[in-house]
Amino acid sequence: MSTGVGPSVSELLPTLTWDLLKEQSDAVFIDVRSKAEWSFVGVPDLSELGHSVVFVEWASFPGMSANDRFVEEVEQELAGRTPSSMLFLCRSGVRSLGAADAMARAFEKKGLQVPCISIAEGFEGDLDTRKQRGGLNGWKVRGLPWVQS
Repeated sequence: MSTGVGPSVSELLPTLTWDLLKEQSDAVFIDVRSKAEWSFVGVPDLSELGHSVVFVEWASFPGMSANDRFVEEVEQELAGRTPSSMLFLCRSGVRSLGAADAMARAFEKKGLQVPCISIAEGFEGDLDTRKQRGGLNGWKVRGLPWVQS
């Protein structure tokens, strides 16, 4: 599903993200949450697919200040590779959309069209009626592999 945000930005549900990772061995998965979230909430486990998670903060806890070096840090992780697609995960799917847009624009400036995909629902999902995450949808609720550190 296209978001209309940027040049090659779309959204994909967590289970469809898993399927895409099965099919694309050179896809890159970037968790853009904060270090605190990785430590206390858990992280996706892509090991059974032969993928690893790249961790680059979009914003830093506690003030959630923007990471002005985000694109540069992702490019360092890519080490010159051009992946078939890039998948971005955050808590609920909001920060990942901004991250996907930033990377799509960076690729476009280089004359490359790399699909940059925000994982809809994120790792913990949407808020429920009690204003809590982790019960409605998201990576964890969909039963996809994850680990707690």
